[in-house]
Amino acid sequence: MCAAALLPVSDPIETFLEQDQTNSLLRFITCGSVDDGKSTLIGRLLYDSQSVFEDQLESVTRASAGRHAGPIDFSLLTDGLRAEREQGITIDVAYRYFATPRRKFIIADTPGHEQYTRNMATGASTAELAVVLVDSRKGLLPQSKRHSFVASLLGIRHLVIAVNKMDIVGYSRAVFANIETQFRDFLSRFEKIETYFIPVSALAGDNVVLPSRNMPWFDGPPLLEYLEEVDVESECAEEPFRFPVQRVVRAGDGFRGYAGTVSSGSISAGTPVTAMPSGRTTTIERIATFDGDLNEASAGQAITLTLSDELDIARGDLFAPVNALPDLAHSLRATLIWMHADPGEAGKRYRLKHATQQVWASISEIHHAINIHTLQPETATRLEMNSISVVGIETSRALWFDSYQRNRATGSFILIDPATNATVAGGLIEGPGSHTRQTKESLLRDVNWAVKNGSLVISVPGLAHETDLSALDYRDALEALENLLNLLDVQVSNEQRDD
Repeated sequence: MCAAALLPVSDPIETFLEQDQTNSLLRFITCGSVDDGKSTLIGRLLYDSQSVFEDQLESVTRASAGRHAGPIDFSLLTDGLRAEREQGITIDVAYRYFATPRRKFIIADTPGHEQYTRNMATGASTAELAVVLVDSRKGLLPQSKRHSFVASLLGIRHLVIAVNKMDIVGYSRAVFANIETQFRDFLSRFEKIETYFIPVSALAGDNVVLPSRNMPWFDGPPLLEYLEEVDVESECAEEPFRFPVQRVVRAGDGFRGYAGTVSSGSISAGTPVTAMPSGRTTTIERIATFDGDLNEASAGQAITLTLSDELDIARGDLFAPVNALPDLAHSLRATLIWMHADPGEAGKRYRLKHATQQVWASISEIHHAINIHTLQPETATRLEMNSISVVGIETSRALWFDSYQRNRATGSFILIDPATNATVAGGLIEGPGSHTRQTKESLLRDVNWAVKNGSLVISVPGLAHETDLSALDYRDALEALENLLNLLDVQVSNEQRDD
């Protein structure tokens, strides 16, 4: 018997699963103007990479009959809503997953219509790369500029400019070069943007998965190859460690840990950290997971941390390195993308959700709106749907945060209407605002009180009813009580506050 026969034969399924676990994940979006071919490009990408199931392909083939899009209408692989199929447009964000031997992908196909800009912003908020499509016949359109600006605003540093429908213009090199020149001039206003221009035909498959024989003048890699190779992983790893506490875990034998997901950076057991907002310093004792303790954890990992000291830590607190702390303030300067039909106005009260913490907040000032065509500031008195504006925000208690340009995870938030529970805006924090703590008189906006039936009733504006405390956590209630005592000039000692 030869020696090779004694060697164990590796299981191809186990080998595949092991390789799949080690492959990196890229989240990207397709965006651009109406009818630029976003859904068709994704459909062609899925089809040519053999990522479509046979039953799905059969269903799409039947539905393609009579649509004048060839034997297969690739857009139907992503446009799943009935209204989308009937109108031939994309309305909602469609997410698709596929993988190659080199990488895993999550694609967000976003709408092109201006009225659905909020949907595009939703898809871009978690993306690391954007594929902006441009119709070779129409050139650079306002919506192409809008989506590029929103992508840049949301921290996407990698833009692929895919000049589509090159087959219609005879695969003209001059047409591609002219659009590239226009787009580069527009993108020169953005900082830290890495661009890749590529001529494609989504319908014919040119330069999507395989190099195009019709455009020998283009020597760059096809779209899929570029997506497999682009480096987006180092950006998150370079950011400082941030760990928002999601839950306090109590188990047997006196175990007390703090569960959550590492937003950025990495942490090792034995590392000193500061708990925000208290500012207390401690040391990471253990990094616990379901599969056992780790010596180190990095961005994206769900873990439970234990500390060497007994600290009062609750959901919404944050662990950060002692030498790289986030900001802590009651006032923010932020860019808002307004997503609701009801306009936003200064002075209205909202619920602000940031990482794992929630606080009451109000728009204290509308500095200006941003003209999407010129990127210049314009005067605005209220926030219209799909508008992008720079505002000041006041919060009921001190909020820890980073600027969005420094850290996407801890520099973003949403505003929620407490009456309808609707998300009305997405926010990107620029930094601390111009105001500091609220004055004693302004605290009247944060708490109302009255004596009813011999009992003291405290309520916070924005709730539907005085007795509806479901939206408050205990810290809101305590702060409301403390604000009331401040108004009455009642001094509270540290011992009483701790009690």
